[in-house]
Amino acid sequence: MSLEIEEQYDKIYRYCYFKVQNQYAAEDLTQETFLRYFTQNTYISRGKPLAYLYTIARNLCTDYFRKKQFEIPDQEKLQQKIEAGKENRREADLDSFIAIKEALTHLTEGQQELLLLRYVNQVSVEEISRITNCSRFAVYRKTKEACKELNKYLKKEDFL
Repeated sequence: MSLEIEEQYDKIYRYCYFKVQNQYAAEDLTQETFLRYFTQNTYISRGKPLAYLYTIARNLCTDYFRKKQFEIPDQEKLQQKIEAGKENRREADLDSFIAIKEALTHLTEGQQELLLLRYVNQVSVEEISRITNCSRFAVYRKTKEACKELNKYLKKEDFL
């Protein structure tokens, strides 16, 4: 495994976790992503390895939902998780975390995915364009639109 790919492991895990919202499923999907990546050794030596890695992860996450009827967490369980988090974070940090998490739910799944790739996983615009099959210009435009929507919601809720 090359050093560059090793560095991508945590990022692929975060990507899978974002998609499936389940720690154990995300771990399994991440493992499966790398397993499939390395079984296709003809592609490793050519092409765009990072884009290929994310494409595998994206497809596995899609398959995960096709195979499994997933449950939407109810508000009570979500509230319990938030209450548990209060013990570990300062009140101001928690409020910001909740506000941003709430604001993200008002974005489309595609916008959420784009922001995760760009700002959390720090994937380059060029790589995102390969992953999503969009032009770099479209990635820039969509990122700007997603940030604008996020800011608009946060301002509306008086968090900015």
